[in-house]
Amino acid sequence: MTDKSILWQHFPKSHPCPAHLRGIVGVFEEKVELVNSHSNVGQKSDDVLAHLRSGLQSLGFTVESDKSAEGKIKVPVLYEANGVIEKYFDADAYSKELKTVIEVEAGRAVSNYQFLKDLFQACVMQDVDYLAVAVRQDYRGGDDYGKVIAFIETLYASTRLQLPLQGILIIGY
Repeated sequence: MTDKSILWQHFPKSHPCPAHLRGIVGVFEEKVELVNSHSNVGQKSDDVLAHLRSGLQSLGFTVESDKSAEGKIKVPVLYEANGVIEKYFDADAYSKELKTVIEVEAGRAVSNYQFLKDLFQACVMQDVDYLAVAVRQDYRGGDDYGKVIAFIETLYASTRLQLPLQGILIIGY
């Protein structure tokens, strides 16, 4: 492994990674020089997402363009009377056709357990079967990717909690 490589792990480990999730990994691999956390220290998640935007769009994802209400991607969670969306969560990228949501995290991924919030939100979103979470391999000298993998491995090793998702992809950039 070099500092310039993209790492990834699909869960559950007993299932092969679906082609559309491998496509997401490919977008990261195409932009590895621009996004890898070892040489792009301090890069914000919005900057990483900007580098990935066109590649993700070419895969059929709608990608957050900015933090304005119009630029955010709203994925429904609950509906009220007459089918009006009552509750939604924002996503960095989403494909209704692929039933996949993508979240790109930076500094808060592990320190604030943002990846667990992403997991919870994906579990309650409508029309979401897959979650891809991208985290830094290096954050202030720590291995955020390794820490997230350890959490998700524990989740899948335990039989106490069953997730409504068909798969989770963790990408270390």
